[in-house]
Amino acid sequence: MAASETDEMGAVFRALADPTRRRLLDALFAEDGRSAGQLCAEVPEMTRFGVMKHVGVLEQAGLVTSRREGRTKLHYLNPVPIGLVADRWISKYAAPFTRAMVGLRTGLESGA
Repeated sequence: MAASETDEMGAVFRALADPTRRRLLDALFAEDGRSAGQLCAEVPEMTRFGVMKHVGVLEQAGLVTSRREGRTKLHYLNPVPIGLVADRWISKYAAPFTRAMVGLRTGLESGA
C-alpha cells in the first residue's frame, strides 16, 4: 500500500473515530445535501463553529463534499472512502470466517 493511501485511510479512521462526526454522517445518509444550519440542528448541544469544524474534518477525509447553491453551501455524503476501508480491512478479515462457515455447511449437508 502506497504512503498516500495509508495517509488517506488514516484520515478516514480519525474522522470516523469521533461520535459527533459519525452522527453528522448518519444525518447526511438519511438526507443528503444539507446546509450548515440543518447539520447544526442534528447536534444542538454544539455551537455552529464546533459543528463546522467537524464538517471540515469530514471534508478533509473525503467523507463529505460541499457545493454552493447561491448563498447556501450544501454538504453531501461521499461513501467511497468508507467502502475502501471496508474492502481493505473488513473484507480481508471476514473472508477466512466466511470460508469456514461455507465448509461447515457443506460438511453438514453432506453428512460428513
